[in-house]
Amino acid sequence: MIDIVAIIPARSGSKGVPDKNIKLLAGKPLIAYSIASAQLTDNIQRVIVSTDSERYAKIASEYGAETPFLRPAELSVDSSTDYDVLKHTLDWLQVNEGFQPEYLVYLRPVTPLRDITIIKSAIERIKMDNDATALRSIHEMPETAYKTLEIEGGYLKCICSGSFDIDAANLPRQTYEKTYVANGYVDIIRSSFVIENEKVFGNRVIAYITPWITDIDTMKDFEYLEYQAAKDHTIVSRLFQ
Repeated sequence: MIDIVAIIPARSGSKGVPDKNIKLLAGKPLIAYSIASAQLTDNIQRVIVSTDSERYAKIASEYGAETPFLRPAELSVDSSTDYDVLKHTLDWLQVNEGFQPEYLVYLRPVTPLRDITIIKSAIERIKMDNDATALRSIHEMPETAYKTLEIEGGYLKCICSGSFDIDAANLPRQTYEKTYVANGYVDIIRSSFVIENEKVFGNRVIAYITPWITDIDTMKDFEYLEYQAAKDHTIVSRLFQ
């Protein structure tokens, strides 16, 4: 029985880094890294790429992913959400295959350098928690969010306290609780929760702490990934054997 499916979202039309999802990193298109990670994770049974581009679909197929549909243009714009991608995929699977997986492993192409043992462990973790609505990967922020500031009316204000008295933000970082940021390493979603609640993550999300990982938003991020891949060739070879 197939109950765990990897979904890789790969729309075209990126503005920050043009054609980001298929840009070559160490000779391989970026999307290929997420496909390879999913294929090498032995508790993932299918790998589906959701894209609006025939070109992207062809590349994904060449690296072994399924591309059974093209995502509609209206679900592939800058404002499209993870919910749009996942709901469209689940609806397509139900209508065309009469099939709904129990779990969706969501692997964004912009976070390519993953360790498959971490993905596998994340899957096993959520399977042990019947109360969890989802699992989301995070890493610790280098500077706690309690020390962050915003500007209101030209004056600094503490984000967390809402106070214009910012002296508290200068206390030693050890004074504050650790804070974390979602990093795109691996997110795992229950299909039934998405369908029944019209949400992706819900209110019982497992905090899955991973090593720090680069997420590509700008060309500088991509250039840093190129540096990482050039410095340590095993980063690429462990995925493409």
